[in-house]
Amino acid sequence: MLEQTLLFLISLVANTFSSLAGGGAGLIQLPALLMLGLPFSIALATHKIASVALGLGATVRYLNEDMVQRKIALLMLFSGVPGVILGGFIIINVPDRIAAIALGVLTILLGLYSIFNPKLGTSHSETHMDTRGLMIGGLVLCFIGILNGSLTSGTGLFATLFLVRWFGLDYKHAVAYTLVMVGVFWNATGAITVGLLSSIQWDWLIALLLGSFIGGYLGSHLAMMKGNMLIKRSYEIITIMIGLKLLWG
Repeated sequence: MLEQTLLFLISLVANTFSSLAGGGAGLIQLPALLMLGLPFSIALATHKIASVALGLGATVRYLNEDMVQRKIALLMLFSGVPGVILGGFIIINVPDRIAAIALGVLTILLGLYSIFNPKLGTSHSETHMDTRGLMIGGLVLCFIGILNGSLTSGTGLFATLFLVRWFGLDYKHAVAYTLVMVGVFWNATGAITVGLLSSIQWDWLIALLLGSFIGGYLGSHLAMMKGNMLIKRSYEIITIMIGLKLLWG
């Protein structure tokens, strides 16, 4: 009972912050699973499955808000999912430490970019919705999908900032797309792929799924109530924390 309660609290905290910032649940949840004694491959597969509930919890909150439009949602689905599958297979050929350092530096730069652009993501004005813009956007989302399938945490943050920068969304809408499309569809694909290649700690999943679902709902509710500036600051803090964690190892 103590173990299950601890798992639930870890998942709740990690996924509340993740749904508020648009990614980063693995910053807390995955290291916690490792510290509790799971081997890396089993911890990653278990974390991936639990993360799907984050997207489901957020989706429940966003259902009545009309935050997600079909065009961008379908683009993220058909561009990102193949990348996630590909990423799950190619990561075995990349040295872990090199990948972690590169991702850490890039993640910190994302946070700094947002900090030094005070108005970034504070207003909503859609751009690059023509055929060329959607094609370029799809290629980038496919690459982010590859990262999502192969790395442990933070890739939702890449999707969030790309939606803000390329498609002109504000943080509130960008986070909604990330949580629904990345949180549910990309993470489900990654969970299946990694689950087929590894084992899963099934007896830990109920507590993790419950914490992820409630955390996804709570974080999304805070995002809706407090608006873009809280999301922007949360995004900046989470990106820098994840980047430092990756560099630290």
